[in-house]
Amino acid sequence: MAKGWPAILVDGPVRLRPLRRRDAQAWLELRAQNAAWLEPWDATSPVPVEGPRPTFNQFVRMLSAQARSGVSLPFAVDHAGELVGQVTVSSITYGSLRSASIGYWLSQHVAGRGIMPVAVALAADHCFTALGLHRIEINIRPENGPSLRVVEKLGLRDEGVRERFLHIGDRWCDHRTFALTAEEVPEGLLARYRRTHPSP
Repeated sequence: MAKGWPAILVDGPVRLRPLRRRDAQAWLELRAQNAAWLEPWDATSPVPVEGPRPTFNQFVRMLSAQARSGVSLPFAVDHAGELVGQVTVSSITYGSLRSASIGYWLSQHVAGRGIMPVAVALAADHCFTALGLHRIEINIRPENGPSLRVVEKLGLRDEGVRERFLHIGDRWCDHRTFALTAEEVPEGLLARYRRTHPSP
């Protein structure tokens, strides 16, 4: 197994864990219920994909293989025992860069409760400690208000706009990049967040 995987990260009712095949029904229902909420921000391929879409089991196997090889950490997000979203650490790079990107989605029915800032902080702290990374970044569409609030609450640095950064829908879309290095949070990102947002 790769460094730092598998892992279960917990803070109060928020738990990050590996996505499992038995999550299929809950995950598929959640994505269907949140299609209008999530699809405007979902990355797509600029090259037409032929053939049937992968099954959920194939999707989980692909994510698990990426995790075992050390290039990604695909976490399911549970809140009070209910699957409510996903956090994925991707593009994990070592060497002189030691960096990764974090992406996330959350069901609309629990948005605004402080779940995702805690989940992202747990993932970032895991990157800095268990993986020994130096930098994490999050790329967000400028129009995506709920995602922007997550990085604002966490106090990540705004590094500006990357033009035509990611393909979404039928076009290349600008994204704002937010970043954090280990030196900025020697006590951990979650601890810094908790100083101004105590757990309920």
